[in-house]
Formats: sequence, C-alpha cells, structure tokens
Amino acid sequence: MAAPCIAPGRSTTRPTAASCAAPRRSTCRCRLQLRRPNQRRLVKLGIVSDLHCNIDGLDRALETMGPIDALLCLGDSINEYGFSNAVIGRLRELDALTILGNHEEVFLGPAGVRARSRADIDRPLLDWLAEQPHRRELRIGGKRILMVHSTPWEPRGSYVMPTSSELHRFGEADADIVLYGHTHQQVVRRVGRVLASLRSCGASGGWDGRCNLGHPKLLCSVGWLVVNPGSAGDGRDPRNGRQLTCAVLDTVTEEVVVRDFPALRHEG
Repeated sequence: MAAPCIAPGRSTTRPTAASCAAPRRSTCRCRLQLRRPNQRRLVKLGIVSDLHCNIDGLDRALETMGPIDALLCLGDSINEYGFSNAVIGRLRELDALTILGNHEEVFLGPAGVRARSRADIDRPLLDWLAEQPHRRELRIGGKRILMVHSTPWEPRGSYVMPTSSELHRFGEADADIVLYGHTHQQVVRRVGRVLASLRSCGASGGWDGRCNLGHPKLLCSVGWLVVNPGSAGDGRDPRNGRQLTCAVLDTVTEEVVVRDFPALRHEG
C-alpha cells in the first residue's frame, strides 16, 4: 500500500526521496532493556508496524509503550522508494526483531535499483534492512510466536481487515500467537476456540475478542491470539480518528494493550 512519508491529517504532498533518507538528530528518550529472543524472561514485547519513514511516530510509540523487554517491527518501515536512515537506524540501535513488508520488497527489488543508489542512504543501514526476513518464528516461554507483515499463507499481500472473514485463517498457522500488520488497523482477537474472557480499559470488546478502540486488553488462555498493532507511522483507522497506534504483548498472561497517540507531521 503506497503511503506518503508524512503523518496523516496533514498535506499529502509526497516529499522527495532524499528527504526520507536525510539524517535526523535523535529525540528518542526511551530507555529499553532489550534482551535476546527465546528466553523465558522475555516477557513484554513492544510491537509496531507500518512506520513508513515516520521517526517521530516510532519514537512516540516507544515512549507510549513504557518498559518493554524487546521491540518487534512487522514491516513497511520505509515508504516504497523512500528510505529513512532515522527509522532504520533506530530499529537497528534497539536490536529490534524486524521483518520486511511489501514496501521493502519494492525498494529492495529490481524496481528499487535507482532508489537504492542515492548517496544519502547509509549503506550499513541498507545492508541491515536487506538482511531481514519476510517472517520470523519465535519461541518465548514455551509459546510459538509468528511475525508476518500481511498473511502467513501464500500468496502474501491480502488485507485482512478487523471484520474480515479471513481472520480465522490465522488459526491455520503453526503458532500460538500471530502478529501481523499491513492494514493500518488494530486487531486483538482470538480465533479457533471460544473466548474465555475480555476486559478493557477505556474500551469495549465483543464476545469474539474484537477490540473497540481505547486501550483494549485481552485476557484469555484459549484459542490462537491474533494481533495487529495498527500503524505507528501512517494512521488510517477511522475507528480511532486515524491516530497512530502500537501494542504491548505480555507473553506470560497473553494480555495485549493497544495504545493510540496523535499523529504529528514528520520528516524521515
């Protein structure tokens, strides 16, 4: 999905590719104690997706999340032919578990040869991004966590929206928890079995586990948990006024908190 390298609610004029890659002084005040994956002590996972060159959105998501043990990024960190040294640099700095989305596929593919040749792109950051996989399978505390950008089934690229009948297909994945992005709309849902319990802080929830805005919390130990954090870079969810969003997953309780925050104009 093409998106300009600006926050929603502002001018939709696409900035130059150079402006996306231009270096930016760090304003991140987050203090994370990141550890390597696949350890029992890795409890709270911060989740972002679809950053689209928005370093302000990423930094504000990190501040909004509070203390986390690791950062996960579900793809589309860049914006098609626009590269962000600031965003990719922050992800690498925080040792974020990152996967590629459809925008990275374009940029790193044959169509992106000219875009990749720009002199203002930090080569080590480009190399780091190119090394990231399209999906990750983690095992944390005995639970299988699958990270994909769109879908775990082929062909990739479907937009599985919050009300889509295809949500149940995530239950086909060999995982206890499936994390996905791509749609820019938040989802916290159980598929495959009956929901045990749902409670929310400042939000209401349906019997099937769908969250209705606010800061939903899903507490349940049955079925497969499906989470989409929405977009921390380009808000498009009309249910929350197109604010930016991120999520925090507790891998022990399987509690998910989705947090909304206003979009600001940004420069890559």
